[in-house]
Amino acid sequence: MNDPGSVFNPELVIMYGGITILCITIFSETGLFFCFFFPGDSLVFTAGVLTETGILPYPWWLAALLMIASAIIGNMVGYWFGRRTGSLLMTRRDSIFFRKEYVTAAENFYGRYGGMALVLGRFLPVIRTFAPIVAGVIKLPFRRFFFYSSIGAALWVVPLTLAGNLLGRIQFVKDYLGYIIIAMVIGITSPVLIRLMKENRKAKKKNEKIN
Repeated sequence: MNDPGSVFNPELVIMYGGITILCITIFSETGLFFCFFFPGDSLVFTAGVLTETGILPYPWWLAALLMIASAIIGNMVGYWFGRRTGSLLMTRRDSIFFRKEYVTAAENFYGRYGGMALVLGRFLPVIRTFAPIVAGVIKLPFRRFFFYSSIGAALWVVPLTLAGNLLGRIQFVKDYLGYIIIAMVIGITSPVLIRLMKENRKAKKKNEKIN
């Protein structure tokens, strides 16, 4: 399979780390705020491809179930972190692992979509990590949180894993997997992230006028 360059390679992560590292990575990206940069989308899709090629020796549906469970547990950790100490995040200094604008983006997204932010946010890097934390900060009832989180995890993992499994039967996909993953992630996330950035700028301007 083709390596697109010196970037985080999800294929190598799964090949050498197996299902254990795969699930730990999914858990971390969806539950730990400082792991927001982990490539969740590409890992899930690549896992589907590798279940077809045999590098990941599990049926695609079993790999999907394990990733869904990891994503839900990760969200629960993020939720409880937000509920207990999440408000302290805004007092932290910006760093390479954290910026206040990430929390603000998640708050704006949540304010617009409510509980559905936990479903829609699954498909957006950064939002995927911080939406559960915001849900904890605003003390969304746990049952409601768990409901939306579970639906979001299933809708995120199953289509990507199944698509990877089906497309993994095509030689072209096997040969150029790295490039396909990059194109897929950019195509899915760019329009929404651009829109969120515009909304955040508008919100900042409104706050500046008020102040």
